[in-house]
Amino acid sequence: MKNLPSQYNPNVLVGLETGDDGAVYKLGEDIAIIQTLDFFTPVVDDPYQFGQVAAANSLSDVYAMGGKPILALNILCFPNCLPTDVMEEILKGGADKVIEAGAVLIGGHSVEDNEPKYGLSVTGKVHPNKILTNKGSKPGDRLILTKPLGSGILNTAIKAEMITPEAYREVLKVMTLLNDTGINAVEDAKVNACTDITGFGLVGHAVEMAEGSEMSMLLYADKIPYIAEAKEKAEMGLIPGGMYRNKSYYSTKVEMRKTFDESLQDIFYDPQTSGGLLLSIPADEADKVLERLRKKHPCEYAEIGRVIEKEEKSVIFE
Repeated sequence: MKNLPSQYNPNVLVGLETGDDGAVYKLGEDIAIIQTLDFFTPVVDDPYQFGQVAAANSLSDVYAMGGKPILALNILCFPNCLPTDVMEEILKGGADKVIEAGAVLIGGHSVEDNEPKYGLSVTGKVHPNKILTNKGSKPGDRLILTKPLGSGILNTAIKAEMITPEAYREVLKVMTLLNDTGINAVEDAKVNACTDITGFGLVGHAVEMAEGSEMSMLLYADKIPYIAEAKEKAEMGLIPGGMYRNKSYYSTKVEMRKTFDESLQDIFYDPQTSGGLLLSIPADEADKVLERLRKKHPCEYAEIGRVIEKEEKSVIFE
């Protein structure tokens, strides 16, 4: 990436520099657009459900920037050996999620490929003064996570056909849930930083937020929500390759002040699909946000830590 030409434009309010969830371009004093793109291979066998998960994952980046999705384009890779009704179900799943988000699906592009891949390019809108980024956390901020962890491990269990129906339903609910209820809970509340938890896992995204803010994150291990069966599957060794990569890269930036089960640590590093938001909120605003989540959020959430002055390690578990 370092060899690519760099560009400067005064209207680009958020670009490549911070590794944020999307780019933001200012159109006027009262409006900016958020642009993001994401797509991946199937995480579940059902094509309609896969379309829903992939679309929710793509839409999430707009919510993580504090915006509202307005337009979406399909990105589809599809093998000619599969029937077209599979393609239709994938696209229908995605379209239904876009409609649920209140956005408009206006086309897209497809290519032939050996393995299905699907996602969206999403455009959102946001006021230039209300953009959320993954840096800006302040000492004393309380950290709120809006979805339980474990989807990466359970997706591995799905592929191995070793997941219970109950856990399947739970992880599907988590992955297809839009992050709109999470971002709506912070309406009119002060938010110092926000990101969604995806491929880098909770640890990776917390490290990014800590380093971008020049702070450290103190996380309460016993408060972090996760889908119960994920721990059982981690103990069995059903671990996605991305977890090992995350652990290899980020573990030097992490301090464990207690001894935790290896399976629990795996969950902290587990790459998430369509994960929740990690919100860094001033202490006096957090109770209001938690109360809104309690009333309207259809998923497990929790206050999982606080922001502290920078220490040797970026993320500290206690």
